[in-house]
Amino acid sequence: MRVAIIHYWLVGMRGGEKVLEALLRIYPQADIFTHVYDPSAVSDAIRRRTVRQTFIGALPMASRLYKNYLPLMPMALEQLDLRQYDLIISSEAGPAKGIIPPPNALHICYCHSPMRYIWNMFHDYRANAGFLKRLLMLPAAHYVRNWDAVSAQRVDHFVANSRTVASRIARYYHRDAEVIPPPVMVDDFEVVREAERGDYYLMAGELVAYKRPDLAVEAFNTMRRRLVVIGGGEMLAAIRRMAGPTVEVLGPRPFSELRHHYARCQALIFPGEEDFGLVPVEAMASGRPVIAFRRGGAGETVVEGETGVFFDEQSVAAIIDAEQRFRAQSFSPEACRARAERFATAVFERRMRSFVESCLRAAAASSPASAPRPVPAPALVSARG
Repeated sequence: MRVAIIHYWLVGMRGGEKVLEALLRIYPQADIFTHVYDPSAVSDAIRRRTVRQTFIGALPMASRLYKNYLPLMPMALEQLDLRQYDLIISSEAGPAKGIIPPPNALHICYCHSPMRYIWNMFHDYRANAGFLKRLLMLPAAHYVRNWDAVSAQRVDHFVANSRTVASRIARYYHRDAEVIPPPVMVDDFEVVREAERGDYYLMAGELVAYKRPDLAVEAFNTMRRRLVVIGGGEMLAAIRRMAGPTVEVLGPRPFSELRHHYARCQALIFPGEEDFGLVPVEAMASGRPVIAFRRGGAGETVVEGETGVFFDEQSVAAIIDAEQRFRAQSFSPEACRARAERFATAVFERRMRSFVESCLRAAAASSPASAPRPVPAPALVSARG
């Protein structure tokens, strides 16, 4: 069985790329197609594979300015010739699913989210853009939005990474979606004894406006409680300027240091709304509870009163109130770890493989005898078993 995986762009290692790595373990024979590929920015597991770029990758400074080429990406995807493939899996958060699938191939889209910047967060992105970009976004987003809705009909089956994303798929594409949460490398994290933990809270992840890191910094400035901030992004300089004497902004840090702080913080502060949100699950894998905004993926992964505390509005006062409620409760590191285990990599691989194989069997049963769809071999297993 020939397998193609279409990933929006490969310019870093975030949640989408972790999903890609897991798909490559399930389908080691797969070829990768993407708009822009920077080998220095991805893992060895991806670099070892055959990776082909669309023409976007040949455009000037594509590895940095790729998002500016968004209006050209529909055309780039439709130029991909995938006639030799039996199974196509698109990994969608930017344009990826809009390929033209061959008649006898099965196309499954693993959707991290319909493109935020043209759908649910369009007005947020436009409000934060410069004057010229705001003007250009109106016609460009209108065109891409129409194409995106039409191209959703080229997908045989959708898989969403959360119920939150499944509801967006239903709203914008009018399609149902199977929910399979993304993989978390739970075994990469440690749980330490209480005596080893510090007196600080942790905020980790990309520092961008929609994640609202400013609210957490302002709340901890007000409370005069210790907060450690790990992550880079467009708001890093602004967050450093905001930070008071009890807030330590470390910026980007290697995984070993992030792992250390996950295990030793009092709790993770998660003020943004995410599609799924790997960071809260990584904190729970480290035996630590989460104080989170009750929207998006965190509302599906964190269990109130057992592995964390929620607040219901994005405000400084709400975070302060949640922190006070957190200190009045106790949380079991074992319960946090057990919750994280439900999102382990092996669980994702087993569920994703089972879903794809059931779709292939159904497609083979319904296809004309003259053009059967392939059925996967029973021996197809992941590297992790």
